[in-house]
This record gives sequence, structure tokens and C-alpha cells, in this order.
Amino acid sequence: MQPQATGSRAESATVNVAGLVQGIALVTFPAASTIFTAKGSYDLSSSQYGLMFVPQVITAVTSALLSAGLIGPGLASRFGERTVFLAGLVADLAAMLLLIASWLVVHNHAAAYGLLLAATACLGAGFGLAVPALNTLAAAFHPQAVDRSVLVLNALLGLGTALAPVFVALFVGLGFWTGLPILAAVLLAGLLLVSMRLPLRPAPQPDAPPQPPKAAGRVPAGFWLFGAFAILYGFCETMNGNWSQLDITSLGVKSSTAALALTAFWAVVTAGRVLFAAIQRWLPTRATYHILPFLLAGAFLVIAVLPRNAPLASVGAFALAGLGCSALLPLSISIGQEKLADYQVLVAGGVIACYQAGYGIAAFGVAPLVGAGIRLPVIFGFSAAVAAGMGLLSLVVAHGRPSPQTLHPRPAPPSPRTVHPRPVRQPASGAG
Repeated sequence: MQPQATGSRAESATVNVAGLVQGIALVTFPAASTIFTAKGSYDLSSSQYGLMFVPQVITAVTSALLSAGLIGPGLASRFGERTVFLAGLVADLAAMLLLIASWLVVHNHAAAYGLLLAATACLGAGFGLAVPALNTLAAAFHPQAVDRSVLVLNALLGLGTALAPVFVALFVGLGFWTGLPILAAVLLAGLLLVSMRLPLRPAPQPDAPPQPPKAAGRVPAGFWLFGAFAILYGFCETMNGNWSQLDITSLGVKSSTAALALTAFWAVVTAGRVLFAAIQRWLPTRATYHILPFLLAGAFLVIAVLPRNAPLASVGAFALAGLGCSALLPLSISIGQEKLADYQVLVAGGVIACYQAGYGIAAFGVAPLVGAGIRLPVIFGFSAAVAAGMGLLSLVVAHGRPSPQTLHPRPAPPSPRTVHPRPVRQPASGAG
């Protein structure tokens, strides 16, 4: 039997396009790191650049916890997936508009920096609201092909993260770097207009499996191992995502090559997730979970000893780091949901929140170290120890566990309040 879709083609396509655009928006700020720190531009110090991501972390963690129902009633249960998704798009659009506005007042340092802080706050809220809703909708529209639909969505989101640095390099070459946030804003506005015209509600399935239990007001002790792993992973990913370009340009490599290295990192993160999902029959996902952190540690050591003016080596090192990062976050959710089956919603939301906490530690925790004179290669070398610690923790987290059946976790199906039957069209009246 062929998988039966419960959403229209337009709805499924909209969800997938939204994943692509969300990825572009998410990496817009790290991709423009050299713009933010350049003389004659924003001229931010390393500390100011790092602190710029504090509002993003706060709003992303808060919105992820709210979406999962870990703070108050779940937003999706209360307002519906469609409303949460649209709210995420609005927040993303606001982030891009505020980023553009900051450039218009770039010579007023205080005003420009304030707008940047507001922009990253909106971006964090958009990520925390839109991404869980997108995963749920992608799965609900294809209930008999959940693994494939979620994999496609996350691959497109990853493609967007890889495209953002390419667009920055392209627009910088044209002398118009704000082309990226303008492009993202246009895409988000168009996506918002299209989405508002669609119901974005999967049809009910009579043979649908029962909804997984939700968190019952307390966090099980076993969750904190997965939370700790997600914090370490968030730190490692963000070291590459936020600090790679500044590290490479400090070694005398051109900013265009630094953008290519960031693109290579995100592209390999995405390709790695697809690869490990395809070969899990030959390489069990639990083995992947144990191997990748140590591969990432090796990549960090390579990055730490990169010579000056070595563009090919720089791109290759960050591509290797992308492979090391690739499957770790989705596998943390998958393994956690299987181990804590009664807390699937809590695991998904809690792991994402902890991942964002790790993002924050690397995004603004590294800045004071750089300001104190510690070179980025040294910090990348220290990050190898963090990745190795993550590898040791993986042996505890997944010890004796069977491999998950899928690399990408299955999101919880929509709550009964968010699933509505589609109206049945009555045949037109008239003579037969």
C-alpha cells in the first residue's frame, strides 16, 4: 500500500519550503560575523558579538519549553500547530526587518546594537516556535511515511543553513551584504502570505496510533543525561557555526573562503544525517552515536593546529567537524524518546532547550575569553576535550540500548485540539 498523505500537496510543499527558509534565517547572523566585527561596519568587539546572541538563546529556550508544555500548557495544544507555526514565521520576519533597520543606523552604534539584540531575540522565538511545529506537521501530513517526511524536512532545513553563508559571500562580493536579510525577509513574507491561505490541518486517520503520553509535571531523572549531552553538543556545534569565520580570517584566509568553510560545515551536517539514515542497516545508529563525538574531537584538534593561509585545509577541517556533528542531535532525541517512552514530548522539547543552552555557552561564553587575549585556535583545541567528554557520555546514555529504528525522531502527533476534519464538499445541486 502506498503511503497516504493527509495534507494537500500545497500544504506539504509549504512545510518543506518553510524548513528551507527557516534554515537560511537561522544562520543569517553567524554567516555575517565578519560584517558585524569589521571596522567601518558595525565594528563590534568579540564580546559584543558574543553577547548579541544572548536574547536569541533566552527566547529560543523559552519558546521551546512553551511549545513542549514544560512551562504551562503546550502552545500547540492550546492554539494549534498552525497558529504556532505562523507566529514563528512572524518572529523570523521581524528578525530580518530589524537586522535591515540596524544597518540603516549603523553609524549610531548604540541604536544599531540595540536593534541587533532585538533581532536575535525575534529569531530565537521564531526558531523555537516554527521548527517543532514544522516537524509535527510534516509527520502528520504523511502518517505512513513519517521517517521519510521528517528526514526530507530536516534535510531542507540543513540545506538552508548551508546556503546562508553562500548568499552572504555573494552579496558581499556585490557590495550589498544586506541582500541576504532582504532575500530572507521576502521569502518569509511570501511564505507567510501563502501559509495564511492554507488550513495546515491534517485529516484525521481512523487507524492512527494513540498519541504518546505527555510530560506529567515532573522531569524524570534519566532525562538529565540526555540534557547534559545536548548542552555539550550545542557548545560544539556553535563553536563551528558562530566562530569558524572569525577563526579562519584571523589566520589570514579571505572572508569568502571563510564563508565557504561555514557552508561546508552546514552542508556536511545535513549530508551526514541523510548518509547515516541510509546506512543504518550496516552501521547501527547506536554505533554512530558513539563514534561521531570522537570524530568531532579529532576535527577540533585539526582546527586548532591549522597553519596560516591554508584555505583548503580550513574548509576540509570544518567539513570534517560537520560530519562529526551531523547525527548527534536527532539521535539524542530518538534514543531519549525510546528510553523515556512516557515522556516523549518532554524529551523532544527538553533536549532542544538544552541544546540552545549549549549554543548560548559557546555563542557568548567564548567572547570574554577572546577579549582576554586567548586565541580562537586555543579555544577550539579545548573544544576537543568537550567533544571527547560527549563521546564518553554517549557510552552511558546509550549503554545497552538497542539502536533506534530511525535516525530522525518521530514528533508527537498533533493533539486532538489541533486536528480537525477537512470539510466535505457537497456535490453541486442540479439535474443528474
